[in-house]
Amino acid sequence: MSTAAVLSEQRLPDDPGRAAASALTVTGLTPLTTVDYPGELAAVLFCQGCPWRCRYCHNGHLLSARASDVLPWAQVRDFLVGRRGLLDAVVFSGGEPTRQAALDKAAAEVRDLGFKIGLHTAGPYPGRLQRLLPWLDWVALDIKALPERYPEITGVPGSGERAWQSLELLLESGVALEVRTTMMPGWGFAEDLVPLMERLADQGVVRFVLQPMRAAAAQDPVIARRGDMPVPAMAADYGAARFPSFLVRPA
Repeated sequence: MSTAAVLSEQRLPDDPGRAAASALTVTGLTPLTTVDYPGELAAVLFCQGCPWRCRYCHNGHLLSARASDVLPWAQVRDFLVGRRGLLDAVVFSGGEPTRQAALDKAAAEVRDLGFKIGLHTAGPYPGRLQRLLPWLDWVALDIKALPERYPEITGVPGSGERAWQSLELLLESGVALEVRTTMMPGWGFAEDLVPLMERLADQGVVRFVLQPMRAAAAQDPVIARRGDMPVPAMAADYGAARFPSFLVRPA
């Protein structure tokens, strides 16, 4: 994708829109998972498009807003109707689901079918996230670093402030929340992880997950060549002491 096209995506207005659920661009569907919504049997809908270009992103095929292989919403809805009583929840993932103005209408339709609603987001559109809150039961929020460190990961100025604003909204809302951080190459325990975990704990985060970076599929070839970035052993003990619920996710 050209630089101009990427910048156009990054400048998407943070407004609610009036798009119908049928406008949601879904390009993938996992019919059953036990790991994408803790404690629930869920389906995952992968929404196309993301405003950021994170260096370690492993879902490069979902970044562009343009997609040729789209699942029609009617087909998605028919699938979910057939899974009532078999599945507990539906998770909207991506890409970045909140990039699409149709997400709130789609979530409302899925909720009306009787499913709990989960969301995987990096929080780039706090305004849209706030309008989505009435339909959400659980959120996994990707907090990449302290706000000032975001541009070196996402390539987008101001991205950290928007992500941390989304964190504040979610903490105030009372929606069940899991905050996740992926290890960046070159990060140190004392210099990078401790300040991040301290601020998250001080903000009121209860459940925090650290996960290793999978280099093989990273968007940045420099990162891909450096290899996987594991979670330091010291971080596990520190996180367990700072958060009521703490997990190091396996590679």
